[in-house]
Amino acid sequence: MKIWRFHPTIKYKKNKGMKNVVFIFALIGFILVTYTPVKAQVKDPVDKVEEEGGVRINKTLNKGIDKGFDAIEGGLKGVFGKGKKSTADQKVQQTPKQETTVKEPDPVTVKTSDYQQTDPSLSWAKYDFVPGDKVIFEDNLIGEENGEFPSRWDLVRGNVEIAKVDGDNVIMMRDGAPSIVPYLKDSRIDYLPDVFTVELDLYYPGDGNFEIYLFDRKNQKSGSPSGYTYLQVQYNQMFQGQARSTYPDDNLAKSRWMHIAIAYTNGKLKAYMDDTRLINIPRLDFDPKGLTLYTYHARNDNIFYVKNVRIAEGGVKYYDRLLQDGKIIASGIRFDINKATIKPESMGVINEIFTLMKDHQDISFSVEGHTDSDGDNDLNQKLSEERAKAVLEKLVSMGIERNRLTAKGFGESKPIDANSTEEGKANNRRVEFVKM
Repeated sequence: MKIWRFHPTIKYKKNKGMKNVVFIFALIGFILVTYTPVKAQVKDPVDKVEEEGGVRINKTLNKGIDKGFDAIEGGLKGVFGKGKKSTADQKVQQTPKQETTVKEPDPVTVKTSDYQQTDPSLSWAKYDFVPGDKVIFEDNLIGEENGEFPSRWDLVRGNVEIAKVDGDNVIMMRDGAPSIVPYLKDSRIDYLPDVFTVELDLYYPGDGNFEIYLFDRKNQKSGSPSGYTYLQVQYNQMFQGQARSTYPDDNLAKSRWMHIAIAYTNGKLKAYMDDTRLINIPRLDFDPKGLTLYTYHARNDNIFYVKNVRIAEGGVKYYDRLLQDGKIIASGIRFDINKATIKPESMGVINEIFTLMKDHQDISFSVEGHTDSDGDNDLNQKLSEERAKAVLEKLVSMGIERNRLTAKGFGESKPIDANSTEEGKANNRRVEFVKM
């Protein structure tokens, strides 16, 4: 049996009596003697927690030991004075009178498949979010090492690391009021353009808030700008200032994955949870210049996960783009990795193409798939063909005449950006609608 041990190192002034100190150590001894080790219970979504090598580990401490620690903390406060109540934005202060060492959990692999709410076959028929044309930040976490800090981010505060969820790498926001900002090598602070979109997949664990600040909390030296904007996400709600909206489905599980999308256009902001637009602000007082992901409710038994973060620069409307270029380049149509299965969040783009073709019956398209250069050339060619055909079939199922569409694939043969960066690869993974 594994016995949890707690070894506090205590510093105190000489003029303090020994009575309280003796009480503290007596309390610690009582806990260690009377505590019966049991297997830690893990709150949803973590029903199985494993080390990288497959060895099961405890995720959280038994409630009995937590109560004992609370009692110890109360005893320590009696010796050292009452602690100051913290707030969400208050900096974590290390008190010089107490030092406690807590062993960090090992890198973990978790499962949330039983709590996955997103149905890949969902049509998202009314979804109107369209991602920007050019990807300026992309992180799909491919190649990241379990237990390490995500390489494409910078830490503001808290405890953040890579974990595996259902076989995919994710950013695990665990404790310490975790807050991260995108890491840009050119050290730009003002990297959000006048028209941009943000997308990410968020696992909400069932309690607390997840916040998306539209300024860089680490690199903007002026601190919180006056009138700054942030979105607050709960399990079925989203807030922005006084604007508050609730997801219409009251039967959603509190612990679930959700797709978050933000569209900003010269002062106007829209925000989406899954296929529903919850926030629509006609005019913001603040001009967003950066991005911060933050939650002060993350705990070891209430972990937030993030993946598939993408920031893109906005662009011209599809019809105007078609008149100008003779084609529409869509990097916002997403597929499962190495498959031709269309992800639900792709429906914003597909709905726009559908509407355009319905409104302009004279327009026909060659649907052309493209990939990045990762992987085998022949497999990429086949994959691009299958993805183009999947988009064609989706449009036909929605009511577009089959004789107005053809499908082709070009694999990795026609890149429009460098394949040496994640952003370049994201731009190369695209579907083009070429006017016939």
